[in-house]
Amino acid sequence: MAVLKVIEVLANSEKSWEEAAKNAVAQASKSVKNIRSVYINEQSATVEDGKMVNYRVNVKITFEVN
Repeated sequence: MAVLKVIEVLANSEKSWEEAAKNAVAQASKSVKNIRSVYINEQSATVEDGKMVNYRVNVKITFEVN
């Protein structure tokens, strides 16, 4: 039986929400092993001069505990 744990991570990108999610997983994988899935919980962006300039995601990352 596998034991899974979920952590919540906030990340951002200047390009897209997809890249922000990839950044979250990449950063988490530096210290968390056995990542199994990512759930995008929330998305937001900052706007300057009528343009979106910073994409933010709040993700839940699930990983297997050994």
